[in-house]
This record gives sequence, structure tokens and C-alpha cells, in this order.
Amino acid sequence: MGTSGKVIKCKAAVAWEVDKPLSIEEVEVAPPKAHEVRVKIVATGICGTDDHVLKGSIPNIDYPFIPGHEGAGIVESIGEGVTCVKPGDKVIPLCLPQCGECSFCLNPDTNCCLKTHLHESQNLMPDKTSRFTCKGKAIHHFLWISTFSEYTVMPDSAIARIDDDAPLDKVCLFGCGFSTGYGAAINTAKVKPGSTCAIFGLGGVGLSVVVGCKSAGASRIIGIDINKDKFTKARELGATECINPQDFKKPIQEVLLEMTGHGVDYSFEVVGHTDTMVAALVSCHMGSGTCVLVGTPPLGSQLSFDPLLLFTGRTWKGCLIGGWKTKDSIPKLVSGYMEKKFNPDVLITHTLPFDKINEGFELLQSGKSIHTVLVF
Repeated sequence: MGTSGKVIKCKAAVAWEVDKPLSIEEVEVAPPKAHEVRVKIVATGICGTDDHVLKGSIPNIDYPFIPGHEGAGIVESIGEGVTCVKPGDKVIPLCLPQCGECSFCLNPDTNCCLKTHLHESQNLMPDKTSRFTCKGKAIHHFLWISTFSEYTVMPDSAIARIDDDAPLDKVCLFGCGFSTGYGAAINTAKVKPGSTCAIFGLGGVGLSVVVGCKSAGASRIIGIDINKDKFTKARELGATECINPQDFKKPIQEVLLEMTGHGVDYSFEVVGHTDTMVAALVSCHMGSGTCVLVGTPPLGSQLSFDPLLLFTGRTWKGCLIGGWKTKDSIPKLVSGYMEKKFNPDVLITHTLPFDKINEGFELLQSGKSIHTVLVF
């Protein structure tokens, strides 16, 4: 492209300080250095984690920065040594990299590459400099991918090439939300046919867990949310029952134990609250239940629970981006979508022009949207 090797000026949403609305600014995006890729973002989802980070509940974030981690776009140019993508390729930036070289990437039992932000900050490129400037000031990256910018730069360990005919305004969900929820059921819990599942929180990720449980053949899928407006969509996607904890005098875990006899085979906490994490654990079968933590917990929070809950045989597991080794798996998930194996399109309730990003966050915070996609 004619822009290769040059600084590009474009629109981006900058978070100047914690807990303030995003500000649409003109930013300069420098060309990619060795083993980096510059991408034109076509569409980006607003995920609950973006909301958490703006409120200050994700560790080690440096302001000002450009958030966004659920995007899809087209490669504009590549730095020296990049072989996995070429200009013009359709791609999904990876909020969890897969470097392919660290001991974690070489271990088949984990997808938590050591390049993850949870191990080492991704606020700057690997050479510890930024590719973004605004008003003469360097702006930090977010999870290396910063998809709330019309052009963005990322290391080649944090990008995956996808099908040339994939609709970018739909498959951006595979960058985080859909893959996370679907994989929590398929990979982390390994839901068995005929089993009973409970999902705490029916937002975009929770509903993706519902899809995963259904495709794994679960016979009972109980959706739990304090917003009953989420129930129609949950049933449409495969929930067999939906309950609102506010409709009961007793704690929700007692309700679930009564509904199921001895608890569910698999429970999923997709809210990110410590009290629902413990409720989800108590709700699963005391001898063989598995509880999966999917929601991002608040920064610095601590759990308090009775260890006897685990003593009898329950398993408590965490799950990062659905357990997928991202570079290997996300292109395959997109191909599965192209073959109509699953349809996360129904999770997209709103599509807005990028300039209306703050309106998208308001829809999320008020519970009026499941997933909003912003298009440039």
C-alpha cells in the first residue's frame, strides 16, 4: 500500500485518565519495526474487559492508552522478518499472544503464553517504545493490540490470519468474547453429553458459554442473571431454563441444589464477582462438579470459602481466552463459523459507527446490549 513505511494519521479512542469517557482523537501511528505488523482495523467489539480496564480494575495499565482488544482488520504493512501474514491479509489481533517458543507455548496443557500481559506488561511494544503519538505525547498500547484505533501496530506473535471471505464486522467477536465463552465449556470444563450446566451471567461471554455447553451435548443448561431481558436470547442459544436470583428468598446456590438434586456437573462464573464465584462453586456437584472462573475478578480481590467444598471432590478451574492456543485455534474457529458450525452473530445486538464508542459503553453498562460492534 502507498502508506507503507510512513506515519499514518487516523482516528483513535484515547483513555487519558482512569474512569473518564474515551476521547476520539487524531493519532499518529508509526510504521511497524522488525517482527511487527500494522493493521487497518475494520471492526472492533466492546467487551466487558474494556469496561473493567477503563474503571481501573485491570493490573499494570499505563495512561494515556488506546484500549480495545476484540478487533478484526486487514494487514496494511509488515516489518522485517514477519512471515505469518502479508499486506492485504484479513486478520484478528490476539489479546493473548502465542509466541510459539516459550515453555508455556511448548506445553500442550496451557495456552497462557509467557508474553501475556498477566506475566509481563504489554503497554509498549517489545522494544519498550510506543507506535502511537497524540498531541506530541506518546500513547501506550493495550494488550499489544489497541483495536480502538483505525490503524494499530502489534508484534507478529499477537496476530492470526483468517479466511479471506470472513465478514470482519462479525468475526471480530472471535478475538475475545465468543472464543472465551465457547472454549470455557469445550476446553476448560470439557462438558460431557447429557450433563447439567449452570451459567452465572448472561452477557456476551456467558451466552457464548451457553453455545459451548449446547454444542457439547449438555441436556440441562441453566442460565442465571439479575437482568431477565437476557433470558430470551439465552433460550434461543440453548438454555433450557433461566432464573433470576432476585426472584428467590434463599441464596441461588440453594435454589440450584434443589433444582438438580446434588448440584450441577459444571458451573461457570461469567460475572467477575467474588460472591458469585463462591456461589458457583457451591452449586456444582459435591463429589464430581467442576466450576470454571471466566469473569475477570476485580483488582486485588480475595476469595473466602470453606475448603471442605473442594475436599469432597469438586474442581475449581480458571480459564483464559477459552483455553485456546490463539494463533493455532482462532483461524480454525473462524473457519468453523464460515461452515456455519456456530452462529455468534445473534450476540451482536448493536452496530455503531466508531465515533459513537461512548454510547456503546453506555449500552453495555446499562445492560441494554449483549455485544456492540464498532465499525470504522
